[in-house]
Amino acid sequence: MNEMEVRKFKKGEEEELWKLFYNTVHRVNAQDYEGVQIAAWAPDDLDINIAIQKFREINPFVVIHEGKIVGYADIQSDGYIDHFYCHHQFQGQGVGRRLFTALEKEARVNGILEMYSNVSITARSFFEAMGFSVEKEQVVQVRDQQLKNYRMVRRYDHS
Repeated sequence: MNEMEVRKFKKGEEEELWKLFYNTVHRVNAQDYEGVQIAAWAPDDLDINIAIQKFREINPFVVIHEGKIVGYADIQSDGYIDHFYCHHQFQGQGVGRRLFTALEKEARVNGILEMYSNVSITARSFFEAMGFSVEKEQVVQVRDQQLKNYRMVRRYDHS
């Protein structure tokens, strides 16, 4: 695979992030969730301003390949990973590992000893490969649907 750059997202890239999120949910997560659940998770009619605000709040890292964002993920100050998405055409090509490396570095710099996330059925095996374990299985309400996911955690000893 050609070079991939990892950096913080820049204002103006929100719409590209929304498209990546939407297409990943509709094309990748669709293997583990029903159509109505996918529609609730990534709705066609979402106000783009809501998405723009969300991306600015989480301030994710992005992976750039040939000028295009092929993945993004964030880590919050308490270790919470809110979003972790890889472009549907770049699954299994190292994008997720590059993002995870950036999140780990950020955690180390900020003294974060635990990363945690609410992980989809689809992403569970990737998070397990990154050293996370399932704390609990849960059902979350997303608009008018209930979706199964997993609270997963990874603890660190940075000493």
